Amino acid sequence: MKIAVYGATGNVGSRIVAEAARRGHSVTALSRHEPAQPLPDGASWRRGDAADLPDVAAVGAAHDAVISAFGPDRTPGGDPAAFTGQFVAFARALGSSARLGVIGGAGSLFAAPGVRLVDLEEFPAEYRAESLAHAGALDALRTFDELDWFYLSPAPELGAGERTGGYQVSDETPAGGWISFEDLAVATVDELEAPAHRRARFTVATR
Repeated sequence: MKIAVYGATGNVGSRIVAEAARRGHSVTALSRHEPAQPLPDGASWRRGDAADLPDVAAVGAAHDAVISAFGPDRTPGGDPAAFTGQFVAFARALGSSARLGVIGGAGSLFAAPGVRLVDLEEFPAEYRAESLAHAGALDALRTFDELDWFYLSPAPELGAGERTGGYQVSDETPAGGWISFEDLAVATVDELEAPAHRRARFTVATR
């Protein structure tokens, strides 16, 4: 496949680029800044901004799948809540030309019926605004009638680790407490190669 990855220099995006390239796909890594490390064979970088909507449309038309691995603004003074509207504009610009895979947040997963993780009193306050913005993006995505999409929530704890190649899957409740960036990338590319969640959210964990 021809796969485009937005947020390709981030912790998750860079692993998705590497995982897709190692499986023989043609990968376009898009970010506003050049990657600090050389890309693997099969991957090429070009400047790309998710807010440049005409360019987003062109990228979608030129690829079989587009991965959104960017998220709310984490810079000091930034507005995480603005992400939802930015993401909706991005998804609309893609139209129905390519399958959209979204790496979202864990906060919108359910701890109990009708109770999201982000709604729990013990949810870390510093991540609440970001999680609500991700949740808003998921809610908006569910209203898109023609777009072929999937939304992948990682486990509540996410970080650098090893590529085991194995993981557990759940739909709306956590499948476990932890997953590595590397195994999250494996799950993303697995879904591209063998779609099991069309117009749906799922979550993965390794433990």
